[in-house]
Amino acid sequence: MSEPKNAEKTITYFEKWKGKTFKADLPKVGFDQALWSFIGGFCALFIVSYLAQSVNVPSPFAPFGASSVLLFGAPAAPFSQPRNVVGGHILAAIVGVTINNLLGTSYFAIAVGVGLAIALMVKFNLIHPPAGATAFVGVTGSAGNYMWVLNPVAIGSIILIIVALVVNNLDKKRSYPSYWI
Repeated sequence: MSEPKNAEKTITYFEKWKGKTFKADLPKVGFDQALWSFIGGFCALFIVSYLAQSVNVPSPFAPFGASSVLLFGAPAAPFSQPRNVVGGHILAAIVGVTINNLLGTSYFAIAVGVGLAIALMVKFNLIHPPAGATAFVGVTGSAGNYMWVLNPVAIGSIILIIVALVVNNLDKKRSYPSYWI
């Protein structure tokens, strides 16, 4: 007996590892888009770093470098939208500080903090991959101080969004954001 035409092939676990897209299928990026990405990333981190050093906040806040990759390298991506950037960082920061206060800075605390931050970002549709690092830093470097959530995390996230609004919309080919809420 032959298999019916509509029968779906069962994919084995390891067959999933092959992926579905070939490198040749990926879109080509022109020099102008790379240049706008540089300009945006440079401006965002320059402003955040300058302001942080001006008020003696440890600078630069490393997860913002990763956020800049998304904001200026892939501004249309869901993870690059304002709600995800600001919400993801703030949520992860709150989790990190809370876990620091409850469990300290052990490897167990780091794993709980980052895992919980990921779960909550997924639950509340605030996924922003760099915020995983925010949770990590919140556990290990916030000293359990909730003011850390405000500065550098919330203020820095908002500055990144403002720069993304200005720079990404200067380019005729870009429009940012795709959505706010």
